[in-house]
Amino acid sequence: MKSQSVVTDLRKKVFSAVARVAYESENVAGDLEEIPFLITPDEIPKYRESIYRERQIASERVRLAMGLSLRPANKPVHITSGVDRTTIADKYYEPPLMQVIPSACDKCPDNEYYVSDQCRNCVSHACIKSCPKGAVSIVNGKAFIDQSKCIKCGRCKSACPYDAIAHHVRPCAAACGVKAISSDEYGRAHIDNEKCVACGQCMSACPFGAIADKSQIFQLIQAIKKGDEVVAAVAPAIVGQFGAKATPGKIKSALLALGFKDVYEVAVGADVGCISEAHHYVNEVATGKLPFLFTSCCPAWAVLVKKQFPDLAGEVSQELTPMVATARSIKVNRPNARVVFIGPCAAKKLEASRRTVRSHVDFVITFEELAGMFDAKGINPEEAEELPVNIKATGAGRGYACSGGVAGAIENCINEYFPGTEIKIQHAEGLADCKKILTLAKAGKLNGYMIEGMGCPGGCVAGVGTIIPPERAKVAVEQLVKASGQSVPPREMQDLAEKLSVMD
Repeated sequence: MKSQSVVTDLRKKVFSAVARVAYESENVAGDLEEIPFLITPDEIPKYRESIYRERQIASERVRLAMGLSLRPANKPVHITSGVDRTTIADKYYEPPLMQVIPSACDKCPDNEYYVSDQCRNCVSHACIKSCPKGAVSIVNGKAFIDQSKCIKCGRCKSACPYDAIAHHVRPCAAACGVKAISSDEYGRAHIDNEKCVACGQCMSACPFGAIADKSQIFQLIQAIKKGDEVVAAVAPAIVGQFGAKATPGKIKSALLALGFKDVYEVAVGADVGCISEAHHYVNEVATGKLPFLFTSCCPAWAVLVKKQFPDLAGEVSQELTPMVATARSIKVNRPNARVVFIGPCAAKKLEASRRTVRSHVDFVITFEELAGMFDAKGINPEEAEELPVNIKATGAGRGYACSGGVAGAIENCINEYFPGTEIKIQHAEGLADCKKILTLAKAGKLNGYMIEGMGCPGGCVAGVGTIIPPERAKVAVEQLVKASGQSVPPREMQDLAEKLSVMD
């Protein structure tokens, strides 16, 4: 299967190497030290100007994959410093979740205008005429922008008939919908953790792979090796991630080969949520008791509301997210099970650490991290044995993976169980659009609405832990929804939702 980029290839190499150490090593510290040399085995650099820088970056990636924080640049700290705390069979990572690797950051210019070689030194000099601050002049037969005078208005770029003026922005900052990324004193990207909601879009946007999240794969594998009853709760966005031939039955087989005891579909938890929120909307919002209702399944969206619109936090649905509903239902029947949520989302790692969630969800890994585990064990899901799968989820729950799918599922439930009810729907994808819709809601412009927010543009299929392009993932999910035997969950699932919601 073709990879998305060299950056994702490098990440997979690190995850695979760490997973291999977790499964096989009797000398964890020593084998972790070896990984940077496996990534860059020769004396000729492949990605940077120096093999030493490449290995420095790989070393920091190893630490993040172990759940450890980066080493300070100005102190002598060993690559495996603190690793003894991570060699456990329990969830572990040192906050914050998202970190910038200083040695990998290329100090990209942020919001600056430059004249390219396309400048023809035309007679009109529209760029000079348009600049309100006199920052543009002709130097050596080409337009030149004095950065000390430039106010970043972009008028020169708009005026140039040859599009010879480029607007350089830091890719990670441009991708961050909550404006949590700035520059530090050295010009490197810096994440403000007070603003960050851990959506990970900055990580996807950085072409140097300088931003990464922390992983729990090492600790998860320790739990598997220990013999714990480790079960997988798999998000619906997994369809298509491991190849067109990787059917649900083959994915199940591949997961069992990794050491999981059983596999569950998180879309069942989504079914529980959508029927509960349908009742909530009809009983509370449609009657005017509440102004509107926000969905809660996207943790980045929910944290955005709480951090930047705290007066609206009470309108976020209190129904269980699909991950939590699925985990709780598993533990009702299997109290000794250790539940691993496998999905496309980095922010789920933070959700699983909440006080009310952490006893139900034991580990969270992404599809990308799972790919590293498969690689470490030499497993190709497309070539795995086809096992029977007990399908319980409906098209409604599976549709949660795509933007608009949550609100659509709730709407379908309302139409099925409360015919004639007027339904108002709005949805936003990407945190910048989420902020706009929250501003409208705060101003009273969306009263009576069911409002779905998705932190990633496109929904869960565009999460930072995915393997294939979002457009392909969306098609795969839509096909899965159409193939589902039932479009909406049965009404009696409301009883299960109420039972799960009162669990401690």
